[in-house]
Amino acid sequence: MTNREIKISQFLSYVLRHKPESISLTLDKNGWARVADILENPKCRFSFEELKQIVENNDKQRFSFNDDLTLIKANQGHSVKVELDLSEVIPPDTLYHGTAKHFLKAIQQKGLLKGKRHHVHLSKDIQSASNVGKRHGKLVLLAVDSKKMHEDGHKFYLSDNHIYLVDYVPANYLTVISAIAPKNGI
Repeated sequence: MTNREIKISQFLSYVLRHKPESISLTLDKNGWARVADILENPKCRFSFEELKQIVENNDKQRFSFNDDLTLIKANQGHSVKVELDLSEVIPPDTLYHGTAKHFLKAIQQKGLLKGKRHHVHLSKDIQSASNVGKRHGKLVLLAVDSKKMHEDGHKFYLSDNHIYLVDYVPANYLTVISAIAPKNGI
């Protein structure tokens, strides 16, 4: 993505996940916003074609359009109240979470907490978890025993962009697998 596309994507994440009111945007109960309301806003200096490019080509698939491209939503990561209409799924045996080393002690004591978001985000592969975790400082990779969590009654959901979501990950299901960023292909 170009620098401009990155900036637009960050702006969309901000208004669709956290602060729609910052541009007087209204989200419906499921997090959908009218594309026209975004494009007509003076703070949004990008075209529909640029918006479409970001939705279709974002490597993390953060956003989705409805079928007729008149509505847009963030797929997960909201701090505002929305109902994502998620279905419960059976997770893979192991999922991964990338975080910064300075969070590790608290995680080992309290587990993974959702904070201001609706869910804890987990990846099915190490590389995706690494990409998320390294944005926040020195990377630490955690393996989650999602099979055991599920067997113990924890509910898992899968977002539209294939991120596993859970309310909380207790520390006893976590294993530190790496404190160094993995090389590509792992």
